[in-house]
Amino acid sequence: MDRASLAAFLKSHRWAVASTVAHNGMPQAAVIGVAATDSLELVFDTLATTRKAANLRANPHIALVIGGLDGEERTVQYEGVADFPAGAELEELKRVYFAAFPDGIARLRWPGILYVRVKPRWLRVSDFNADPPVILEFPFAGGI
Repeated sequence: MDRASLAAFLKSHRWAVASTVAHNGMPQAAVIGVAATDSLELVFDTLATTRKAANLRANPHIALVIGGLDGEERTVQYEGVADFPAGAELEELKRVYFAAFPDGIARLRWPGILYVRVKPRWLRVSDFNADPPVILEFPFAGGI
């Protein structure tokens, strides 16, 4: 799987399970809606009062699993570093997010809505639909 195929896979999946780490070191997970960029970054919205937002402010490391729903045997394990972009970067990421989630525009009115960008650090693609299964790892030393 090349980078373009990986980006297409991420873009074709709107839901992920995200795991962050709380201040006490305990893991916390949530199902989130995600949109992907061509550079394999992910973006999602959340409220500033959520556990995931607080966790990511204190520790920006996040792990996600994308795919594997409804009997699909292809997944991407995605480890990355999150930030809260602003300005022109945020506007471009919101464009990507609203293309995947048009209903997100209505959430702009919500108090405390914010957008999280995740930059990849390590990805593993697992395709158990293939025989033999295909498992590929993509490290991103120093970012994209």
